[in-house]
Amino acid sequence: MIELDKVVDKAELLTEALPYIRDFRNKKVVIKYGSQVLKDKKVAESVMEDIVLLKLIGMQPIIVHSGSNEINKWLKAIGKDIEYYDNSRVTDEETIEIVEMVLGKINKDLVQMIEKHGAKAVGICGKDSGTIRVSKKLVEGKDMGYFGRIESINTELIDDLIERDFIPVIASIGISDDYESYNLKADDVAGAVAKAIKAEKLLFLAREDGIHPIGDSEVPKAMLTVDEAKHIIENSALDVATLNKLICAVDAINHGVHRAHIVDGSIEHSVLLEFFTVFGIGTAIVSNEKELYIHEKDYRK
Repeated sequence: MIELDKVVDKAELLTEALPYIRDFRNKKVVIKYGSQVLKDKKVAESVMEDIVLLKLIGMQPIIVHSGSNEINKWLKAIGKDIEYYDNSRVTDEETIEIVEMVLGKINKDLVQMIEKHGAKAVGICGKDSGTIRVSKKLVEGKDMGYFGRIESINTELIDDLIERDFIPVIASIGISDDYESYNLKADDVAGAVAKAIKAEKLLFLAREDGIHPIGDSEVPKAMLTVDEAKHIIENSALDVATLNKLICAVDAINHGVHRAHIVDGSIEHSVLLEFFTVFGIGTAIVSNEKELYIHEKDYRK
């Protein structure tokens, strides 16, 4: 027998999503797909279902992915030392070859998952058509090898794929003026792509459940203005990974992205829950309270 209350609850969720679906039609959204999502196959499949649904209702998702856990696994398998400095991978010639190989495999796996659920996708990296131009990056004066700084994003290939109804899936590898491959932080790539394509949203699927107010470790803040986010950046002891995501989010908003989100990527259907419910499940960052969607204004606290 059908439990009527549960059916009604589902209907209410759909009606809550309606204004967002209307507002986001044809809007571009960049989704950074982290290593922690890839670890759980069930969660990874649910995220892909969410992304395909975004496409089917008229949004334009773009995926940027990392692969740190898999890269480390392969480096250990060949007996290669894993070295980080200031949360950045020191990338010598042998390591960049492993990085390219692993990210290439992950890229194709993600494309297959998308197509399995009924949408079209094409996997690329920053080397294709010079999409991500980089220079060598020094971290506090340390030579990081083939670890890059993003100099520019060429959106031509991304725009062409979207125009042809594909979901672009971008691996975080860039190319220098000397045509050398460089390893990049996927958070930085996602932020740079979002700015370049003038995305409506930038979503980080992370291991964090959002951004917590200073002094409160229990409940993440549902929404932050850029000024509030800057205050947390300057005064809170965030871990390095979370700090980098928040900095990328603020930078993206300051360059025209309407909203950024940091959510727990280990929760099934986290994309839908964050995009299509008023309170979401993580933290949304906006430029100021005037930038709320009209149906949210009564809920901002």
